[in-house]
Amino acid sequence: MGRRGRVSLAERVYEELRHDLATGTLQPTERLRAERLAQRYGVSRTPVREALARLEADGLVQRHTDGLYLYRPRLDELDELYELRIVLESRGFQRIAAGGSVQVHVPAAHDLPTVRAELARWREYRDTPPEPGPDLVAADERFHTELLRAAGNPALVEALTAVYLRVRPVRTMDVPTAERVAAMTAEHITIAEQVLAGDDQALQTLTAHIQSSRAHVRVRAEQAIAFTKLGRAVRD
Repeated sequence: MGRRGRVSLAERVYEELRHDLATGTLQPTERLRAERLAQRYGVSRTPVREALARLEADGLVQRHTDGLYLYRPRLDELDELYELRIVLESRGFQRIAAGGSVQVHVPAAHDLPTVRAELARWREYRDTPPEPGPDLVAADERFHTELLRAAGNPALVEALTAVYLRVRPVRTMDVPTAERVAAMTAEHITIAEQVLAGDDQALQTLTAHIQSSRAHVRVRAEQAIAFTKLGRAVRD
């Protein structure tokens, strides 16, 4: 009984810690101390250490000389992850374009009700802009994963979700201006409208949108790296 209870507790801490890291509740620059986390989740240090070990194995936590921190991709990794994101999302649109192909069974069109639901959501955001922060990042990810899901290949969605998990620590550190939020909202609306209209420009609009996001996130990553180096220099 004791063993099963301890494993169950470690699982709970793992899920809660994973959620807090993904949503930005815990700051990416914060050292993940077992003692402090144990107090936060109301448990002993043992299940926290087990949870941290699992997160490190998942690649979501990385070890530095002074302890564990939320994984943040290097600049070259960030570029590679965004390149993969473009490949995955573009493939969804290409599957639709290849609907008549005899080589592979693909849907003839997107799951249009799903696209319409996302369009309605972002039109509401246009009228009532969301606050910058983790919820906005989650809404943005939902838009892209839902459009890819609507293309009919769940494996592509799983791969895209894995990419988001790795770039999210940098994205949640980025606080966009009201102008950027408005631009992102307008671009989402345009992409969804083009998909619903069967416009071939949808893929081009999507790619430009992702490239713009990469440029902003890369700048934030560069700033975070400089800040981290400065902080370590001060501590040393």
